Amino acid sequence: MNLATPEAMGLDPAVLRDQLLELWNLKDLQTEVPVARVCILKLRPRMCHVCLGGSGRELHLASHQGFSKLSQPLEGLLTILEGCSGKQKGRSHTFSHHILLEYQTWMKEHPQVTLSLLSEDQALALQRRALSLLTDAQSAFVGCLIDIYQLSSLDPAILRQHIMKLQALKCYKEAAVLSIKLKVQKELTVEEICVPLILQGKMPLAESFVTGCSDLEIRLVTLLDSWCHPSFSVEELYQRFPHLSLSKHCMGQIQPKMLTKHVLRLVEKFTIQPGLCPNALHKRRFDSLRFLMYKRFVEKSMTEENWSDHVEYVVADDTELQIILVKMLLKYCGLQKASQWSLRYKIPRNRLPLGVWESQCSLPPDLQQIHRSDPAQTEEWMPSQSYCQKFYQAPLTKDKVHFVETSEALQRCRNTILKEGGIVGVDMEWQPTFGCISSQSVALIQLAVFDQVFLLDLSLNEFCQHPDTIGFIRSLFAERNVLKLGYSMAGDLKCLLATWHSLEEPLKMEGMLDLCSVHQKLGKANRTHSGPKEVLVGEDSAEKGLSLLVQQVLGKPLDKTEQLSNWKKRPLRLSQIRYAVADAYCLLDVYSVLSSNPAYFGLPADLRSISTSQSENSGDKKEKQTKQGKQALGKEDCQGDQRVSPAHCDSEKGHLCGEKPSEDSPPLPPQQLRVVCDNMLQGLGRYLRCLGVDVVMLENTDDHRVAAKLAQAEGRVILTCGQPYQSLRSQVGEGCCLSLDCTEKARDQAVRVLRHFNIQPTPGDIFSRCQACNSDQYVAVPREDMVRMLQQKGFLQDQDNTDHIQQQSHQQKEEKLGDILTPELPRRSYT
Repeated sequence: MNLATPEAMGLDPAVLRDQLLELWNLKDLQTEVPVARVCILKLRPRMCHVCLGGSGRELHLASHQGFSKLSQPLEGLLTILEGCSGKQKGRSHTFSHHILLEYQTWMKEHPQVTLSLLSEDQALALQRRALSLLTDAQSAFVGCLIDIYQLSSLDPAILRQHIMKLQALKCYKEAAVLSIKLKVQKELTVEEICVPLILQGKMPLAESFVTGCSDLEIRLVTLLDSWCHPSFSVEELYQRFPHLSLSKHCMGQIQPKMLTKHVLRLVEKFTIQPGLCPNALHKRRFDSLRFLMYKRFVEKSMTEENWSDHVEYVVADDTELQIILVKMLLKYCGLQKASQWSLRYKIPRNRLPLGVWESQCSLPPDLQQIHRSDPAQTEEWMPSQSYCQKFYQAPLTKDKVHFVETSEALQRCRNTILKEGGIVGVDMEWQPTFGCISSQSVALIQLAVFDQVFLLDLSLNEFCQHPDTIGFIRSLFAERNVLKLGYSMAGDLKCLLATWHSLEEPLKMEGMLDLCSVHQKLGKANRTHSGPKEVLVGEDSAEKGLSLLVQQVLGKPLDKTEQLSNWKKRPLRLSQIRYAVADAYCLLDVYSVLSSNPAYFGLPADLRSISTSQSENSGDKKEKQTKQGKQALGKEDCQGDQRVSPAHCDSEKGHLCGEKPSEDSPPLPPQQLRVVCDNMLQGLGRYLRCLGVDVVMLENTDDHRVAAKLAQAEGRVILTCGQPYQSLRSQVGEGCCLSLDCTEKARDQAVRVLRHFNIQPTPGDIFSRCQACNSDQYVAVPREDMVRMLQQKGFLQDQDNTDHIQQQSHQQKEEKLGDILTPELPRRSYT
């Protein structure tokens, strides 16, 4: 059946392929320089027909004329593609991909050319041939073939058979991508598709595979949770996939700590019942218990009341954790305290550590219970003189602090807070959950004006969910003529959303000033308000965040002892109330001092001109696309991270401990940039190392403070993201700590780092450092010896696939890196 135009003469597809290939090669020769220029400008290496010149236009016209002369265009296209060399090199700008694009354009002009005009057997035969081309092809190549030949309509059994063939060829990534594009995930299992991906460090692709299929989502979470069980051994995975060589990075991703993070994150992402992941929850609670023991008995920075509240929450009804608690108490405190808690949880005698049972029997009745201090007992509002000399204290008497828990009290609060031209310090408190659950609802909102503070008690559900309460909060944040002061407010606002799930419309944000942005503009030498004495904050300072700002501006830090309190428990202790009042009122005092003499602190005359949109708009990109109405609230952790987001990548304002290098400074080679990447940015570290940057990467088990020590000892710049930024930036010199958006891809993060430090890598810098040890010293080794050594170490698969895999991997890496290179020197070869 002839589907082409009436004058079609049945052109041989092989002849057409040769004609087009000749024009393609001629076009490549003519556009060699323009393509390089496109790479520098970070554009896709594909140009329009006008830019391609005469040969490009000829190729375009010849393609369309040739397709029209084919007696069977659909069959002829497959014949052309099957005869193309390099159709599966993983690059979008190839001859075969260009033919596909041209054919899709031609199809728009010839809509009658479809499979529906063929017999069922003919159509099926063409679909099978098209499917056979989908092995390790580039993603766009796959999409074109699926659309042209309607491969999604094939029998799912045929599609599954092909995907399993890719699995057998060890093309795990390609099998997953193809199954997603063909929408046949339900025909496959999580174990056969996702396990190899996870072992190769491709967790995001595994998530994409199950997304939208609730059964697969649950299966992935429960599978990862089973790996968190103490009895799980990685050897089981080695036995099932012996041909996979796991790198050190991939091994780190399947350790219980990282797996627990993934499980709890996916539970929230897929809205899965936490009860389906008992192992991850147990692991998180166990780690939280260890943290609480450290804070109370080693660091001694947590009160007995706070520690007891949190221990009861973390341990809950988990018998194993209760026994672990008793063992820890025996180690840190002795028999009496261990005996008291063992009685509290009624632990069986046969599970008690040695000596605890005897201690229980010897305890007098009055010591067999855990005694708590009575929060209602008389306590002085004004702390001791020594305390006031050490810490900031709000200059208010107790009668100036008002609890708001009724409609009448709310109306009085509203009349005071919403006065036009007013300034309000805003802060919020919630119960710490130590990562056991991700959503945290606000328990207390503090609103401070210059003569009083209002505490909105949201622990009372009736008052919290009352329309008047929600309406007041809406009015407060939407009122342009009332200046709201906060510090890292994105986290507070996210928790506010978790408190009111019924907020269909986003909160309108007007008149906001995040003092965190102001804090980042302060100079290195910060003077107190009382005199010229400098407050030196460096590696010996324990202060960070708002407490650090208060110390720098007012001369005294905040007392953060009550920060980790159970803010949902009522009544609140007087020490908690003092902390809540000070946390909100200090914002007013800091703003008053800074605004009265901004030049003294190196700030602009109008503090409101300092952008606060960063914390409001640097949320998760995917959520921005689907929930644009809520982007003003930010989709960050409750700690309120500061990130280098796309909207601010050029100025980099507010993300460095110091100023950006001068734009007039000459460009630097990558070898002169020495960085240490936090363990949350290992992907960025590997990317920068590929470009020749001297990179040290923290291991998953390293504490973030290791980055500061390395930076100080070796003169490196810290690259981090999220909560550790505020702490790390105070421990290093000016300009030596950069925070990035952890939701971005490593390639985009690398571009921002290079731009910020004016680093211009050349082709000669690619792979100038060893990707394993960071060394830039190489020794010439014959290829045969290298292959043999890699095989002995288990880093190479069977030899039949080695050459193809190496060529594909190297080609893909060069294509990605080429977008940020300056064309100067030829690439090096080290094997």
